[in-house]
Amino acid sequence: MSKQGAGSLQGKNVVIIGGTSGIGLATAMAAAEQGARVWAAGRSQAHIDKAREVVGESVQIRCADTHDTESLLALFREAGTIDHLVSAATGASRTLKPFVEQTDEQFQEAFGKLWGYSRVVRTGAPFVAEDGSITLVSGAPARKLKPNSSALSCVGAAVENLVRCLAIELKPIRVNVVSPGIIDTALFDGLGAQRDAAVANMVKGQLVERVGRPEEVASALLYLMNNRYATGTTVDVDGGQLLR
Repeated sequence: MSKQGAGSLQGKNVVIIGGTSGIGLATAMAAAEQGARVWAAGRSQAHIDKAREVVGESVQIRCADTHDTESLLALFREAGTIDHLVSAATGASRTLKPFVEQTDEQFQEAFGKLWGYSRVVRTGAPFVAEDGSITLVSGAPARKLKPNSSALSCVGAAVENLVRCLAIELKPIRVNVVSPGIIDTALFDGLGAQRDAAVANMVKGQLVERVGRPEEVASALLYLMNNRYATGTTVDVDGGQLLR
C-alpha cells in the first residue's frame, strides 16, 4: 500500500501551536518525517532558537502566541489551507495547592490554556480544509483527580468537553484531543537536582512505571491526523495512570 493510501501526511499542511518544544516539537518533527509541510510556532524566543537548531530546514519555525490573534492570523495566512491544526501550547501557569488556599486569580490563570485554545480554534477553523482536523492536548488530571490539582483538573476537563462540542459544530472538520500523562518535557527543568526523584515519585505505582516521552504523545497526535474516522475522541497516552 502506498504511503498516501496508508493515510500518511505526504504533502499535507500541518500547523502546530506550541510546536517549538516538548510534545509540540516532537509532533512537528514526526509530521515532517511523514512528508508534511510543517509550521511550528511558539512564544518563547529561547525555545524558538533551540527548535531551529534541532529541525534545520525540515520545519518552518515561527513566533505566535495563543493569546495574540494577529500573530495567529499571520501564521495561518502563511500556511494557506491547513490540513491539520494542532495546539499543544500550555498558554498559562497552574497553581498546585489546595483549592481554598488559592486566590481567584491563581485559579483563573489556569484557564488561560482554555482561552488560548479557544482563540486558536476560532481564528484557525476558517483556514482548515473540510476533510482536515483540529487536535488539542489536555492531560490525565482531567479525569484522574488528585489533591491540590483542582485548577489543572478543571481546565483539562473543560478542554476535553470543548473538543466534543466542536466536533459537532465544526463537522466535517474532525476535532479530537490527546490526553498525556507524565511526560518528560521542559516543565520539569525547574526542579533542578530534585528532578529525577520527583518524577520517579510521580510515576510510582503507574502501570508503565516510567515517565513518558514526547515522541510517544506525538504518535497519538499523528494517529488522529491520519485516522479519518476519529472525531470527538480523547486518546489517552498516560502509562495507565487513569487505572492507578
